[in-house]
Order: sequence, then C-alpha cells, then structure tokens
Amino acid sequence: MPEPLNANTPIEFLKGIGPKRAEAFAEDLGIRTCGDLLFHLPFRYEDRTRFHRVAECVPGPVQVQLRGTIHKVNEVKQKRGSRLEAEFTDEHGDKLPLVWFKGVQWVARNLPVGKPCVLWGRVSDYKGGRNMAHPEVLSMAEARSDSALHPVYSSSERLGRFGLNSTGIAKAVQRLIEGLRKLHGAGWIEETLPSEILAMRGMPGLATALEQVHQPADSNAERLGRFRLKFEEFLFLQLLLVQHRNRQTQDLPGAAFINVGAAFNRFYKERIPFELTGAQKRVIREIREDTRNGRHMNRLLQGDVGSGKTMVALLTALLAVDNGCQACIMAPTEILAQQHLASFREMLGDLPVRVELLTGSVKTADRRPILEGLAEGAVHLLVGTHAVLEPKVVFHNLGLVVIDEQHRFGVAQRARLWNKAKVPPHILVMTATPIPRTLSMTVYGDLDVSVIDELPPGRKPIRTVHRTDAQRLGVFGFMREQIAEGRQIYVVYPLIEESAQLDHKDLMDGYESLTRHFPPPEFRISIVHGRMKPEDKDAEMQRFANGTTQIMVATTVIEVGVNVPNASVMVIESAQRFGLSQLHQLRGRVGRGANQSFCILMSDKELGNEARRRLETMCRTQDGFEIAEVDLELRGPGDLMGTKQSGVLDLKIADLIKDRALLEDARDIARRILKEDPELNKPARALLRVGVERLRASRPYWSRIS
Repeated sequence: MPEPLNANTPIEFLKGIGPKRAEAFAEDLGIRTCGDLLFHLPFRYEDRTRFHRVAECVPGPVQVQLRGTIHKVNEVKQKRGSRLEAEFTDEHGDKLPLVWFKGVQWVARNLPVGKPCVLWGRVSDYKGGRNMAHPEVLSMAEARSDSALHPVYSSSERLGRFGLNSTGIAKAVQRLIEGLRKLHGAGWIEETLPSEILAMRGMPGLATALEQVHQPADSNAERLGRFRLKFEEFLFLQLLLVQHRNRQTQDLPGAAFINVGAAFNRFYKERIPFELTGAQKRVIREIREDTRNGRHMNRLLQGDVGSGKTMVALLTALLAVDNGCQACIMAPTEILAQQHLASFREMLGDLPVRVELLTGSVKTADRRPILEGLAEGAVHLLVGTHAVLEPKVVFHNLGLVVIDEQHRFGVAQRARLWNKAKVPPHILVMTATPIPRTLSMTVYGDLDVSVIDELPPGRKPIRTVHRTDAQRLGVFGFMREQIAEGRQIYVVYPLIEESAQLDHKDLMDGYESLTRHFPPPEFRISIVHGRMKPEDKDAEMQRFANGTTQIMVATTVIEVGVNVPNASVMVIESAQRFGLSQLHQLRGRVGRGANQSFCILMSDKELGNEARRRLETMCRTQDGFEIAEVDLELRGPGDLMGTKQSGVLDLKIADLIKDRALLEDARDIARRILKEDPELNKPARALLRVGVERLRASRPYWSRIS
C-alpha cells in the first residue's frame, strides 16, 4: 500500500475494499482514488433519532428504526437461488420476520446474530402479517443514534452484492476519514482555498467541510459544509473562465475604433426613425468601450426576437466604417441576408456607405464587382451567408464580424473569417435564444455578454392560447377570418414523415388536410421543410414573404430566417413535442407588424405534467428569459445547451438551478481577485493557481464563439 494514506491513494488500498470492489467502484461510480470517495457525497439524509416499537409499525413507504436482536436465521432454497429468513425481537418482546433475496451468503456471514443491533427499513404486508425485506442492519457501535442525519449514498446493484450499498459506502468513508485523521491530524486533507477566501464567507476548511457533509452533527453543519464545497467548485470554474476571457481580450489585438465619425453620427441623428430603447443604448456603450482600446472584442449579444439586435449590429458596423475598417454580417439563411440588405439600404438612405450582398445565388457577373470592391475597400459593409467564407472573398481591412444566430455556424467556419484580416476582427455574435444567466456564466463564461432585455415601445403582445384537436374547426374558422382581413398564417409541424414512435401530426398529412379546408384557388399555400433543395426552400419562403401565398406550412426551418410583418398567426401543431425555447422562437415569427398577432398551441387532450407546464408557461408570459429559466428547470443544463457530453457543465457538487445566487457570488469574487492579481502569482493565491491549473488540464477548450 502506498504510504502514507492520502487523497491520491488508489481506492483498492483502503481497508475492506481490495481489487474486485475497487473495479466495481471505478466502473459503476467512477471512484478510483480515496479522494474520489471523499467527494462522493450523500444525496440525502435520514432522521434516525427515534426508535419505534414493532407493535406500532404499520406497512407503508415510511422507513422505521428498530432496536433489538436477530435470531433463527435460516437459508431457504428456491427454484432460482435461495432466500434468507430470520426473526427479529425488539426490546419489548415483539417479533418481526426478516427476509433477504439478494446477497444471501454475504448477509448471512455478517448478521450480528444474538447480539443487540439496530434495523432500518420498511415494514410490508406478508401473508396476513408483517415482515421487513432487506433491512439495513447495524451493530450498536455502528448505529449513530446521537445524530439526526444519517447519510444516504448512491450505489449500484453490483456494489451492493459486495456489501457496498449506501451503508457500506458510509462505513468505507468513515474508515477513510478516521485513517486520514490518525495519520495527518485535524488537517487530514490538503486545503484548497486560501484563508482570505474562507474568512470572506465564514466557511470551514476542507477537512471540516467534508466531515460536516459525510458525518453531520445536525442540518446546520451539513448546510455549512456543503456550502463550502459548492462555493469552491463554482469559484475555480469562474476563475478559469474569467482568466481565459481576460487573456483572450488582453493578449489579442483588435482594431481601435477611436472615432465616432460622420457615418455613425449622421445615421444616429438623421436616419433612425424611432428612439432607441435604454437596453440598446446600454449595449452600444458596452461595445464602444470594448472596441476603442485596441484589444480584441469577443461579445455575445442576446435578446428576444424583435428586441432590436439588428439595429445594434448596424450601428457597430458604422463605428467600424468611421475608423477605416470594413464590417461583415453573416446570416444563417439567404432570405434573412436579403432582408438585412434591404433594411440596411433603406435605413442608410443617401449616406456614403456601400452595402453589398454575397450569397450562393449571386451570379458570377454580379459577384465580380463586389469582390473587387471588398479587396479595394470600396465596399464598407458586406451582408452574406456561408458564401463570404470562400477563399476568393478578400477584404481590404476587415475590422468587425457580426454573426447572426451564432449556433448555426461552426467554430471552424467562424475561424476562417479571422484569416481574412491582418488583425483578428472584433466578433459580435447575436442570438435570439435567451440563455439563463447561470448558463451564460458557465457555457459562455469566457465571453462578455450583453443583454437587450426590453422591447421597443408600442409593440403589441402576442396573444397565446392552447387548443386541442377537438377545437380544430374553431381554429380553422379563426384562420379564415384572419386571411379575410389580409393577414398571413404559419402552420408548423415537428416532423416531415409519419413516425411510429411519435403519435402526432406530420407535415405531409397536415398539408393535405389544410388544402381540403383551404382549397385553391381561393387560398394559396406554401410548404417548406429541411429536405427541400435550398433554392426551392428560399423560393417558397419568398412567395410567402411577398404575399403570394397566405399560409406557410413548415417544419421548424422557419424558426430563424424569415421576417414577414403581415403574418399575424402562428399555429404550432403537436406543441407538446417542442421545447420551450423552440416554442418561443416560433412565436417570435409573428408580432412584427402593427396588427394584433396570435399564437395557437395545438395538442392532444391528454398531456404529461412537463408538457402541460410548458404550454401554460407559453400562454402566461412572453418574457424570453423567464421562459428560459423554466426550460432550464424542466430540461436541465446539459440538455438545454447540448453540452451534456462536452464536460462544460460537469458539476459534481453544485447545482446550476438551485445554487444560482452562489454562482453569481463566486463570479464576482473571481473577477475581483483576477483584477488585482491576473495570473494568481501572489504567494497568498498559490492554492487558487494550483486549483485553476488542475481544472484547466481536465476541461475542454471553452470558447465556443471564435
């Protein structure tokens, strides 16, 4: 056995474990060292202060604690294996049969027959009487009757066969702590946080915290110990992320947008037909501060559909133009790029800012003058799709890249834009998918984040209602009324073809049903789905955008990429099959004009609890960030961000949903520490530096933007 016993000691060398149990620990729970076992924390606690009498126990789910002796142990052979039976007599002489069906040999060897012991388990009905199956049996010395909290650990069936069920794990942890304390004294495990941090929040040292969680004297001690462990996990994560972000902005140069010149000022004073919201002004100030100092900007801009992100992007582009740089705005679809071009040219009017469009459908003859203008610097602002990544697209002085709906573009694609500039261009990525604050501080924790959290004044709220299939004819009647008033309608389905596993409407059946209720030539219907050729899809979207068709039947490809102010109704079929954020994005396709808009959520009558809560949330609120928080609660952070396998959210102790305030506190402290000591070089910060480097070595590359 390695000497002395410490956190790095392989778990097989802990007394009572050995190679076979160590293999099961590693494969089932990922526990390979004594340190891993120390951080395998209880997931709940049981109150074991009260002892019951057998006579007062009733069958049911509530576990009870009994004190007495076990006798009459008998192994009964069965067709498959055997069962172990015994009789328990409490201190008052009342008897209770006991039975075990698993691990019979191990249980038989370890029962304290004829000796005082303690049972913990559930009483069940059995042949007109009562019994207790698979009780937990402790000797009087093992029973911690002085504690209200008995730890319960996650285990596995295989570990249980080795005697390492929850109680067995508790005993192993107790042996480990006692062995470490005997060797190393009160500070039996190496401290990981400086004393200044512990004092700042009144937290115990690591050894005390672990004892308080594994062997709590009371609930207050357990809370204090767990608080310390959660805080440490959040603090090291935030130190890593903030340090990475600081290094990225300080080490990378960027074009200095020092001047606020004619293009920006004339546009701001003469061309904007409305007052910017306070949130838009705040974000522009943040971007201005980022870009004026000659360091690289890497900023995420999030805001609901219609909150004015595109206006912020245009103003940032004009800032680049005023400082002799070109700007590029990338959109995920051709139709959205075309809409950006049209709106930019209309808003800029006669300002001397040349805006061009570059997509896959731009013909060679039209492309040549655009490429020449980019290379010479005559084109100030390029709007495009993936076509701007082509090697032939060369900029004279690219200073800013704006990426709309950043999740549609891969890291490799974004990186190719960097190679088109001598100095890395400033990066502004925009998303209309609200990200809960806790996730933005973790998944995007190495970025600067701006939020537009208010909509322009005068925008009418979208009326959202839930309807079932039984109310479909009424929905069709409402759609006819809206079309008669000159409005247009989206109808969205979750699937393209029928699926045996998912019992809900599919797009093709829905299209046929709609053509029966809205027959041509009185009604005209477009259809769009992901399996169509891009040019066919864009053509159908364009027909809807210019009013040629009145109804757009689509899959979620229209979630991003089409802006039709005349569309006033969004019907979402099988709405219970969509996630909350996706429902919110789809609803954002309407409500863009002056008319009252509606979102109709269609579903089966029978709904599960989660589906019902999603639909009720949609009907109750239009606040994207509130919706994102509910989505986070329902789906969890890994599913919500698609990061379950990436290691980004692999938190062992803390919980992003329950511990939000603690995460924010840890981030504030991390920022203050790194502002004073960016590389954690001061002697007092040595422990923090070690912890951050250890975490850095175990985690993937964080930045998901550039």
